[in-house]
Amino acid sequence: MTWIPEVASNLAGKVDGVLWLITIMSVVFFVLITVLLVYFSIKYRRRSENDETPYITGSEPLEIIWTVIPSILLIVLFVHAFVVYKDMRTPPEDAVDINVVGKQWLWQFDYYNGKKTLNELYLELNIPVRMVMRADDVLHSFFVPQFRVKQDLIPGRYTQLWFTPTKVGTFDLFCAEYCGTGHSKMLAKVVVLSPEAYDIWENGTQVEEGPAVAGLVPAELGEKLYKEKGCNACHSVDGSVVLGPTFKGLIGRKGECTDGSTYTADENYIRQSILEPQAQIVKGFQPVMPSFKGILSEDDISALIAYMKTLN
Repeated sequence: MTWIPEVASNLAGKVDGVLWLITIMSVVFFVLITVLLVYFSIKYRRRSENDETPYITGSEPLEIIWTVIPSILLIVLFVHAFVVYKDMRTPPEDAVDINVVGKQWLWQFDYYNGKKTLNELYLELNIPVRMVMRADDVLHSFFVPQFRVKQDLIPGRYTQLWFTPTKVGTFDLFCAEYCGTGHSKMLAKVVVLSPEAYDIWENGTQVEEGPAVAGLVPAELGEKLYKEKGCNACHSVDGSVVLGPTFKGLIGRKGECTDGSTYTADENYIRQSILEPQAQIVKGFQPVMPSFKGILSEDDISALIAYMKTLN
């Protein structure tokens, strides 16, 4: 048993590197300052009642040294930490999306293939995954110590994190944000499988009923909703412009709104556009879209987003 969690993701070693750098720098300076403090306390102590305090005017070179050196070290620390943080916040294009819902007091995982599991997250070894997360009720926090990843789930919006599992095994998933009386019991397992074992699980019996319509994967359900809810009347999927922007290539698209602000079409933007369509009107289009609040559930919106991702 080790005194720190094992390294089980591609990000864990990088996070540990930042923490070790901070720890080593802190220990070195603590020891240096403590030794100097004790040394000067003994060397320059008052030895008799007749001793006079010396008049010290200071040392300009010394002041430059103890200002410049710590500043350089802080810049090095900042740059190193920023590079790691940027890597942690930039998922690769081939990352597999998994939708995560946190609710009092359980975890729900929706996979691209239509499977749904509760309190058990199944991952394939060495395959990058992007967790698209939301909370159904209060603030929750997704935390897997062995992966060194932690991200809050917030009601009313999507948050995300990504990582690549690098070790086969079962790991603990905690809610790291107090969310009510059952907070301590909001536990789950992350099961990382070899490619062969994952293939067996993926093609096996569905653990729980699929979202909204049994037998449909999220993208297929999204396509069904796209037609049934009238989205196809205003939004094309082939790049042509109708009354609203086309869904083709929508995910990740950047553009300008009528009020001069800019937007990036991520999960939060799409969710807001469905529930509050007048909030950000794309330049060149009229504010004619009605709100689907109360018409589409959160699972429906997630399914529509999954469908849009297939149109890129």
